[in-house]
Amino acid sequence: MKLLTSQQEKELLANGLKMQEVDISCNVQPVVKLFMPDGAGTWLLAWIDPCDRDIAWGLCDLGSEFPELGKVSFSELAELRGAFGLNVERDKFFKANKTLSEYASEAKKARYLVA
Repeated sequence: MKLLTSQQEKELLANGLKMQEVDISCNVQPVVKLFMPDGAGTWLLAWIDPCDRDIAWGLCDLGSEFPELGKVSFSELAELRGAFGLNVERDKFFKANKTLSEYASEAKKARYLVA
């Protein structure tokens, strides 16, 4: 499965272009949720770096009880394998209902990403 649909890629890039003008990095809704089906790892991504489309920004939870906002590489995500050798997958049913900063605030309190 591709990590992003073409529509999600367009939305992430549009957010990245807006971010260059004004710092909106935490005030937009995430576009896509990626996860490890057989291991720890969940990512809510809000924008792509227009200068390097391999880099995305979002809320990352690697199962360490310390979810954090930061950058992630699509090429590195594509290489990850879980405990049973499964790839990172896109949550086809994810629909954001709050901003990235709201998800981050909840994740900090819960010590894991709640989405």
